[in-house]
Amino acid sequence: MTTTTSKRPAESEGEHRDIKKSHTEDSGSVLASTTEVSSVPEALKSSTVLKGVAAIKAEYIISNPTIPIEEAYINDDEAEGGDRGTEAESERGGKKGKKRRGQNKKRDNRQQHEEVRLCTSLINPQEPKPCSFGAGNCRNCHDIELYLASKLEDIEGPCPVYSAIGYCPAGLKCRWLHSHYNKETKELLKDMELIQKTTEANDNFEVNKISSDLKTQLQRKKYDFTRATEVTAYLDTHVQNDTKQDLQKETLQSYHESVFKPAEKKKLNLKNTKIVSPLTTVGNLPYRRLMRTLGADITYSEMALTIPLLQGTNSEWALPKAHNSEYPGFGVQIAASKHWAASKAAEAIYKECGNVSELNLNCGCPIDLLYRQGQGSALMEQPPKLIRILKGMNLCSGDIPVTVKLRTGIKDGKNVAKPLIDRLLKEEDVAAITLHGRTKQQRYTKEADWNYIGEVAQVVQNWNDIKADDKDRTDIQPTAFVGNGDIYTHEDWYKATSIPGVDSVMVARGALIKPWIFEEVEAQQYLDKSALERLEILKTFSHFALEHWGSDEYGVGQARRFMCEFMSFTHRYIPVGILERLPPKINERPPMWRGRNEMETLLGSGDYQDWIKITEMFLGKVGTNFQFTPKHKSNAYEKGT
Repeated sequence: MTTTTSKRPAESEGEHRDIKKSHTEDSGSVLASTTEVSSVPEALKSSTVLKGVAAIKAEYIISNPTIPIEEAYINDDEAEGGDRGTEAESERGGKKGKKRRGQNKKRDNRQQHEEVRLCTSLINPQEPKPCSFGAGNCRNCHDIELYLASKLEDIEGPCPVYSAIGYCPAGLKCRWLHSHYNKETKELLKDMELIQKTTEANDNFEVNKISSDLKTQLQRKKYDFTRATEVTAYLDTHVQNDTKQDLQKETLQSYHESVFKPAEKKKLNLKNTKIVSPLTTVGNLPYRRLMRTLGADITYSEMALTIPLLQGTNSEWALPKAHNSEYPGFGVQIAASKHWAASKAAEAIYKECGNVSELNLNCGCPIDLLYRQGQGSALMEQPPKLIRILKGMNLCSGDIPVTVKLRTGIKDGKNVAKPLIDRLLKEEDVAAITLHGRTKQQRYTKEADWNYIGEVAQVVQNWNDIKADDKDRTDIQPTAFVGNGDIYTHEDWYKATSIPGVDSVMVARGALIKPWIFEEVEAQQYLDKSALERLEILKTFSHFALEHWGSDEYGVGQARRFMCEFMSFTHRYIPVGILERLPPKINERPPMWRGRNEMETLLGSGDYQDWIKITEMFLGKVGTNFQFTPKHKSNAYEKGT
């Protein structure tokens, strides 16, 4: 068995003592109690391995009769669908008469702005700008003294954004204003040395931003889709049903720009790379940036829907944004049901987003709403449509290679990925294929089928061998194959990458629950992270979040909200030091437990109110405007109920 490494500094008198004390006094959460062990079930005291239950050492198991044990468990199958559905969709759970018992319905975590909002023209009093509406007509405040008097009390400590880049873009609206504002001179401070250092290093900025003018062109249908229009016309005319056509011979001459051949596109070297899966809600820019600091090589945007992209929707175009540390190695994932929409989205991303390493088509999303629209996993049931979409993307994405992510099938017991992937390989439109070892129907109820992933990997390897032997084909690159599902330990990672034909593995929930998973892969051993080390990871995330969303009240609310979303996964981590046996499994849930100290217990709490307390360590005391509803009902029980 691999040696367990411990890195645990003394914590009992640490910097968070006051917070720990207040938590212990008033907490009634399932996992937070530090009372004596009592009424431990005999089965849990023994060394018997119980299916689905994590083997925790008896001295860390606690009894808390206030909440039934079945309600302390997290229903992954019901609650991991994401936030893409409408309220009505959430009510129905995708099927008439069926309720989502594990997921909170109608949750709305949008943050409110300040009651008195300072006009953006006055954020920096040294460099005032003209208000486009005029002071008399503007709905926002133009009285700086009135605004400053109405603000919430400043958060203690230095401004994280100012400390990172030498100035604060939030200006007077910053919640840490005291740290970079001279009240006597009424001037915002700047650290010119740090600004110059950051500028010269060129290591702290965001990329793939598109201008308001371009969004307006999309909204007014004025954007120039020359290439996508021609490709769509050809696909509509010549590529129908199962008929395979040679697009390049007939269409190259009609393009205003030459089409990149597969061998001329950006190279994807995925062999043994550390990959973080596209993740709904939690896979935001600050999280991905954090994962890069923790050893990830490749990250992906959250899934972007093609129609909202083509409509110039701000929220959708926020998804391809990335931190410059993510490139190269940043992929944009899209979902589409129509080849014309996919082609146009591919062309727009190629033209406007210069820092994209691959364009990934989602063919695995199990959300019922998207499935009924013909997107996500629904494409696996319609190979001709899928082929047309991939061809359109490949011809319109310039030098950006096209990849695809699939599931094993739609219904349990009816895997279709192997014959489908065989067809995709023959079409030669994809540079890499990722296979999640579950069906749409299965969701997270069973373990991923790595035996089937291995069978499909062999199909891809055989095809690559055939292409390599064809000396006449110099325009084709080998197709990479990536497995996905239940990767939670370094042992899982190395076992999966040792399968013939598997170039690498994509990590999803494992990287959410245990963000340092790639450190373990690199060290080839378990790392028993202390509570303070885990807090340091959350602190880094909070700083990245403030740099991304801003340090004003709205930005702090956004940072706090997504930090809580992040902790809805991190709290599931069970420290290896309290486990009876290794390896841990991602689908095993613990009985109620306490940590080796109060902070470890707090970090393991399933009560969302405790997550908010943790955010206060880095983002200041929560204000009355902040709102957060956890995705899982099991995290939403009020204390004492």
